[in-house]
Amino acid sequence: MRYEESVIEGRNAVIEAFRSGKTIDKVFILDGCKDGPVSTVVREAKKRDTIINYVKRERLDEMSSTGKHQGVIAYAAAYEYATVDDILEAAKEKGEDPFVIILDNIEDPHNLGAIIRTANLAGAHGVIIPKRRAVGLTSTVARTSAGAINYTPVAKVTNIANTIEELKKSGMWFVCADMDGTAMYDVNLTGSIGLVIGNEGEGVSRLVKEKCDYIASIPMKGDIDSLNASVATGVLAYEIVRQRLNAK
Repeated sequence: MRYEESVIEGRNAVIEAFRSGKTIDKVFILDGCKDGPVSTVVREAKKRDTIINYVKRERLDEMSSTGKHQGVIAYAAAYEYATVDDILEAAKEKGEDPFVIILDNIEDPHNLGAIIRTANLAGAHGVIIPKRRAVGLTSTVARTSAGAINYTPVAKVTNIANTIEELKKSGMWFVCADMDGTAMYDVNLTGSIGLVIGNEGEGVSRLVKEKCDYIASIPMKGDIDSLNASVATGVLAYEIVRQRLNAK
């Protein structure tokens, strides 16, 4: 479901947004502020497992477009998030082995939008992103996805490593992208698979990498040693497509 993405300013406005059922990605609260309405915002945020950031007044002033934030600013998502179960059900309905793209702290909305677009075109059943240190479903993400966000479910989870462990119990296995891995052509990328792509600067985190079954690299012949996250996703996703087609 699509929502109107917005920056919501003011204590009562944020409380009403929560209670109306809007999907709130993050709440920013003036550090040290604990009065009644702010306590209500915190309670509503915790009830929905929304990320709460306590910040200095200067930060809120920079974020505010009205100057009337009253110590509270929230970011509402432009689209409703799916669940991991929704993604698995999408694969089941198509009679296909699950193919999921997991993003470890992608912060650039253009990268996320491009990855959702690639996921749709490559036949992935969904995308999984973390709640913290990552961009959510903003209007920029939606625009960059070129409409794919309407068809490809995106789930937001608290812990990527734990999610991988849970999905392994359903028979999935995982490959992450890393320049020190085995050449992707030499890795079996068929079956129920999760493709893990890391942060634009740091790559896949150590803990998440340890949870993966294989590490795959993209052969590179140039003078630099890394690809943009969305481009790397496209290259590896289509190697998965190639291997799946050849396995039929």
